[in-house]
Amino acid sequence: MDVPADALGSGWTDREAGAFLTRLTEIENRMGGHPGEHRAAELVAETLRDAGARDVTVDAFDVRTWRRGSAELGVVEPVRRSFDTIALPYSPGGDVRAPLVDVGYGTPEELDAADLRGAIAVASTTTPAEYGRFLHRMEKFGHAAAAGAEAFVFRNHVPGQLPPTGSLAFNHEVAVPGVGVSKETGEWLVDYAARDGVATVRVDASTEPGVSHNVHGVFGPAAGDEVVVLAHLDAHDIAEGALDNGCGVAVVTTMARMLDRADLDCRVRVAGVGSEEIGLLGSAALADHLDLDRVKAVVNVDGAGRYRTLRTFTHGSEETIAPLVERVAERTDRPLPIEEHVHPFSDHWPFLREGVPAVQLHSETPERGRGWGHTHADTRDKADSRNVREHAMLAALLVAELADVERIPRVQASDLRERLQGEQFEQGMRAADIWPADWK
Repeated sequence: MDVPADALGSGWTDREAGAFLTRLTEIENRMGGHPGEHRAAELVAETLRDAGARDVTVDAFDVRTWRRGSAELGVVEPVRRSFDTIALPYSPGGDVRAPLVDVGYGTPEELDAADLRGAIAVASTTTPAEYGRFLHRMEKFGHAAAAGAEAFVFRNHVPGQLPPTGSLAFNHEVAVPGVGVSKETGEWLVDYAARDGVATVRVDASTEPGVSHNVHGVFGPAAGDEVVVLAHLDAHDIAEGALDNGCGVAVVTTMARMLDRADLDCRVRVAGVGSEEIGLLGSAALADHLDLDRVKAVVNVDGAGRYRTLRTFTHGSEETIAPLVERVAERTDRPLPIEEHVHPFSDHWPFLREGVPAVQLHSETPERGRGWGHTHADTRDKADSRNVREHAMLAALLVAELADVERIPRVQASDLRERLQGEQFEQGMRAADIWPADWK
């Protein structure tokens, strides 16, 4: 299979990419289980049908929907003052008064060294570069709660009065309240913690049964093996979700128009999945829906289209997938840096843990962390449709390469477990309650 030059060339002038991103980010509250997410799924379905996809369906699945109320944070000792804050998804309602304890970056070592019993833990959103791996917020929260913290405060490392959001657990309410605060507020809280400060955290929120949605359609042959390309269409409720993951969905729908003009010898399933931000629930539902023995590989487009350079995560399949990425880079004269790290915090994971070879398409970011992502500033003006169109072309070529490979070796559970243990993910995944139960 190959993607015709004229199909790729159409990407340079594709106005639909920007128009789609506009329509997607106009939808209010695409958070998992909320009506806006369903409208986003219907928009993706309409776009896939227009692109020529067959058998486009919108599938519903059950989730635990978190609903945001109000949140308050105030210091009561050594002074009395209040700060802006937002609750973190799956925080319960609660009212806590307790000492502030600064746990720095929230590394396991810092959390173990702190006395968090009956305290409010304050942790940074970033991870020190020298630490060697990314520390997810769920890991930091899980360790803090297990150590006896009564509440958790996630302080942004990006300036601009931007309190961060992000789920504290996958699809269930946690035991103690969690909130996000801006870098500027976080600096004050660290100061007050050093002065034996006491604070109050109040959260009004609820978790209840709800419904989320996936959408998918196919290109190419009606039967046989397939490559699955997916992007999550949900977003956190505090912003438009343009970078996370509106750009990724736009990359996928733009790529779909190119695939429709390709001569496909292998079926390609293109999907927009829901509820990634609250637990990878849509990708898990899709993985359960498909015959994974027929899925040659999964391409997870989460983070692509945000910045100039596309990067790829090969998740344990470097020997087969890295040469394909390098071939696309050479053919297009574009840098395509390869990351060989394995991580479980995006929509490739439900497929990868079942042995399906996985690629994640992301972007080279100008700084550590999410930048504007997971804040009020994740808005359409931060996106550039030129990046979306170029990444769509590169994604189409990589999908073509994957489709042409006769066989990609499955990822063995023992090898995957050893990789994650070697990269020191086990402790954090256990703290976040996402270490597979059958791995012991």
